[in-house]
Amino acid sequence: MTAFPERQTTMAAGWSRRTAAFSAVLLITVWTGHHFGLVETPAYLWVLALVALLAAFALLFAGWAFARLWNFGDQGGRDLTAGALIALLVLAPYAVASWWALTFPPLSDISTDLETAPALADGRIFAATPGEWRLQTQAYPLVNGRRYDLPFSEAVVMVQKVLRRQGWKNSTMPVLENGDARELLITAAASSFALELPVDVAIRVAGNEEISVIDMRSASRYGRHDLGDNADRIVRFLKELDQEVTGQTGIEQGQ
Repeated sequence: MTAFPERQTTMAAGWSRRTAAFSAVLLITVWTGHHFGLVETPAYLWVLALVALLAAFALLFAGWAFARLWNFGDQGGRDLTAGALIALLVLAPYAVASWWALTFPPLSDISTDLETAPALADGRIFAATPGEWRLQTQAYPLVNGRRYDLPFSEAVVMVQKVLRRQGWKNSTMPVLENGDARELLITAAASSFALELPVDVAIRVAGNEEISVIDMRSASRYGRHDLGDNADRIVRFLKELDQEVTGQTGIEQGQ
């Protein structure tokens, strides 16, 4: 009677499943903690890097287990499959972010006024290089200020209405007056899409009794690449402001 050797269960398969599951739980936990203000942003970013590393190790363990299964007939197919699938799900947002990093220009401070950008609450200066100016104008042609045929006071009211709908924490500086011209600066704290990293926003309303000019700036606090988030925030806000102005006046306004 021929004796067949007993099939072994590769340890790498179990490690793949456990490591992947831990990375998924850690990702959910740290994101939830940061969302509710229980985890500070620097620590949050370090944990996100650790999550990616753990998920990558889970894939390596799964690959090693598959090689053992293929070459020696080891058991553990279910564990390595579960580990690989969970790891891929965890790494999916990182893959999307990497694709965005290759697609969008490496900018983290965007303004509709490239010469005299609105001031942020923390005092950061808009110091874009000529290359960054060119990148912004080429990549984000829709990031433009607005000029409305509205009195200054009415434009301020409409900007504040749109701001309230955004839910951003904001503060308003005193109105500056120079003859008939007036200027108001509104600063706000927003957050980036998905990761919810803090973002500083500034909106400047300048005008008189006949026209008003709106400029906006959005800047990330962390990282040198915003993955297109700041430009998207400005475009969406000003588009909603256009709709607000049109709805109130019945006249479509130009840029």
